Amino acid sequence: MNQDSQITLKCANTIRSLSMDAVQAANSGHPGMPMGMADVAVVLWTKFLKHNPGNPGWFDRDRFILSAGHGSMLIYSLLHLSGYDLSLDELKNFRQYNSQTPGHPEFGFTAGVETTTGPLGQGFGTGIGMAIAEQFMAATFNKKSHKLVDHYTYAIVSDGDLMEGISHESASLAGHLKLNKLIYLYDSNKISIDGSTDLAFTDDTLSRFEAYGWDTQVVDGHNHEEIEQAIKNAKNSDKPSLIECKTRIGFGSPNKEGTAEVHGAPLGDEEIRLTKESLGMDPDKKFQIPADVKEEMSRSVVAGSSTEAEWNEVLNDYVTLYPNDAVLFKQFTTRTLPDGFEKSLPLFDPDPKGMATRKASGAVLNAISKHLHNLIGGSADLTGSNNTDFENSGIFDASDRKGRYIHYGVREHAMAAALNGLALHGGVIPYGGTFLVFSDYNKPSIRIAALSKIPSIFVFTHDSIGLGEDGPTHQPIEHLAALRATPNVYLFRPADANETALSWKCAITRDDGPSLLALTRQSLPTLDRSRYGDVSGVEKGAYIIKKESDNEIGILLMATGSEVHIALETAELLEKEGVSTRVVSMPCIELFEEQPESYRNQILPPDVKRRISVEAATTFGWHRWVGDNGLTIGIDTFGLSAPYQKVYEHFGITADSIAKKAQSLL
Repeated sequence: MNQDSQITLKCANTIRSLSMDAVQAANSGHPGMPMGMADVAVVLWTKFLKHNPGNPGWFDRDRFILSAGHGSMLIYSLLHLSGYDLSLDELKNFRQYNSQTPGHPEFGFTAGVETTTGPLGQGFGTGIGMAIAEQFMAATFNKKSHKLVDHYTYAIVSDGDLMEGISHESASLAGHLKLNKLIYLYDSNKISIDGSTDLAFTDDTLSRFEAYGWDTQVVDGHNHEEIEQAIKNAKNSDKPSLIECKTRIGFGSPNKEGTAEVHGAPLGDEEIRLTKESLGMDPDKKFQIPADVKEEMSRSVVAGSSTEAEWNEVLNDYVTLYPNDAVLFKQFTTRTLPDGFEKSLPLFDPDPKGMATRKASGAVLNAISKHLHNLIGGSADLTGSNNTDFENSGIFDASDRKGRYIHYGVREHAMAAALNGLALHGGVIPYGGTFLVFSDYNKPSIRIAALSKIPSIFVFTHDSIGLGEDGPTHQPIEHLAALRATPNVYLFRPADANETALSWKCAITRDDGPSLLALTRQSLPTLDRSRYGDVSGVEKGAYIIKKESDNEIGILLMATGSEVHIALETAELLEKEGVSTRVVSMPCIELFEEQPESYRNQILPPDVKRRISVEAATTFGWHRWVGDNGLTIGIDTFGLSAPYQKVYEHFGITADSIAKKAQSLL
């Protein structure tokens, strides 16, 4: 074994030792995967990965994803040894309260972690979005002699990742798009929690990926020369690459290597001692880092600083030679909105016939896309239904990397994860569309976006029983409540075209979490704002859209989206009966909850007990707002197939029906 391979092995064994010790100290965790993939990881990080530990956010860095997030001690060890701001004490506090080393990697929590992983398959799909963003930014800004964007997206994926359905969708999309700067290292250890993967997973994985259009290789995951050559080959490929690394889980453990026992439990003090002896480590030392290992791994500090400095020189020249592009590049990479963005939002004239909010959304996209040149959209094969495309967008595909519209195909899971990857990569403002009922397929990625404060935008159309004849399979009932129950999600359900425009403004300007737009298939009246409340109230989540006629409020109606105009019609009927009625539009309950108590009490006075909520969905969650003496009008069963007007009548969501029920409160 030559000197280079010796130090690489020593680095890998140090990672194995750190991983064992941390899991043992925590008395929980997953030591097997870090021990098995340590060789692959060290080769990648010391010989290929372009990064700067002194500036983890440097834009032209390679992105590394540990999709198999349960093996988090692998990335924590790599980050510490490579010189990131992650101390040895943090490794010692693995999985402990307030440590920077949680059980699974969390974006924004630990320097150098590119995305939150743990739910298997999510990292796989997120990487697709990162690779798309890299290609778009490179095509948009690179010049022959000045490459501002030229990096790779790497991931370590597991057997479990490849079993998950999202990996199938994502791999298919990546192959179709020929994302050649995407390289995934597959930890093929053939062990899962239940035992051998043969119990449930006998795919011909390489053939599967070849069929998707990927380049595939297989290597001994403990042979450094093979690993290095395979990554070199992948970097020269014109396809995305999967490198199957044949590894032994728990490598080095005399009694547990290659077994399910080492997957998700501490090895125990005696087994750790025996393993360290077999690896040539001091069996009596915990959290040991040999000096030559620290020196070897920390070379990335100097190398990364030098590489970024060279890039900055290129950037400085670029600013001089291409000043307009340089301004745009800075705007894109800092997520700065251009001056006058708000003025680009369209205003819609009052119209009793109005339009569907999905159509209004399309008009908004057409308007703002002319100013937001890094707005990138797409749909899961529902472009015409979602109204998610815009003029002169171009289509992002294998032949055009400047295109700003992505046809995701019927791949809702992959689209949602890719949106997160696009947003995390930076430089672009991504959105994607499908029907609201299919938000179930997006939910895992929405949850990751909420947890990680990722500003992905989800456009959900056909948002209620208002889609009519498609029936209960496509009529969302429980979805609004389920999405609202997710922390840090903003769900906008606009009442007309102008509320839709303001909802888009809120979504675009938000940078600390996902925004969801629930839009109608059916037309809604565009309200006359000289008669009704100022639409700017959308930015506070709820506002008075119709004031009561007397000082005392007889009935307070609350509604969202397509039911707001029904609530207004109800108010007219009640006013004719002498009932002073206030109507509150609540397009984003989450934003409303964040307002000062004084504002919330101004909109919903605590002393007004006769309250009614109206929403064509489950009533779950509305009792909080109507109180013990109020009424919740909605749908607590599944829908039915019929013209939408008949469906509304069937469920009693009409002005006449609501007015009659309101009388019972008086």
